[in-house]
Amino acid sequence: MNINTDNLKGKCAFISGATGGIGRAIAVTLAKEGCDLFLTSTTDSSLQLIVDTCKEYGVRVEACSGDLSNEKDIYNIIKCAKENFKGIDILVNSAGVFPNENLFAIDDKSYSKVMDINFRSAFIFTREFSNYMSKEGWGRIVNIGSSSAYSGFGGTSLYCATKHALLGFSRAIHDELKKFNVRSYYISPSSTQSKMGMATKGQDYETFLSPEDIAKYVVFSISFNSNIVSEEIFLKRMLVK
Repeated sequence: MNINTDNLKGKCAFISGATGGIGRAIAVTLAKEGCDLFLTSTTDSSLQLIVDTCKEYGVRVEACSGDLSNEKDIYNIIKCAKENFKGIDILVNSAGVFPNENLFAIDDKSYSKVMDINFRSAFIFTREFSNYMSKEGWGRIVNIGSSSAYSGFGGTSLYCATKHALLGFSRAIHDELKKFNVRSYYISPSSTQSKMGMATKGQDYETFLSPEDIAKYVVFSISFNSNIVSEEIFLKRMLVK
């Protein structure tokens, strides 16, 4: 099937976690499709590298760094995005942290930080940017989830909880915003060849997905203007022996 992605050209995409494996790959892929970008991540130096890469495709790229566990930083990022672009057409909530700790090792401070980065930031960004999408009658919200949202794994209880929260949120806003032609997608990759994914021990890394493959599916999903909608996409590698 040939997919026409011309409708993405000239759209503005906001990507959190833009320096991570998946976020970075999505940024580059959308830049190739002609999307202007607003990128955010924790550190300025890493952010500038991906900004420079995306600018090579002739699109406008703006950025703002910040700590997504800090509410003040979240709203500063939103303010910066609104000052640079009249509106956000495509929102990609890709920021995330992976606390590989057992239940008894998680204190209240760690709980709050992980929940804020993995879920609260996505909630706030969606609330702040979807209003413009609704008024324009077109919008795409992509929540990068995990297979952990569907299956619990020992030692990852907090991470699983945040991804399940994001799944429920994604389902709810899909129902709430579809009348405005604003669509929500929950992309659930299995283990990924990213810094976060490769931190897991004792895994068969040959089965891991590449961030670039995931990015292609994101663009594939949001490019549809027809009534065909995939609310949830579960990605894993098929091994042929």
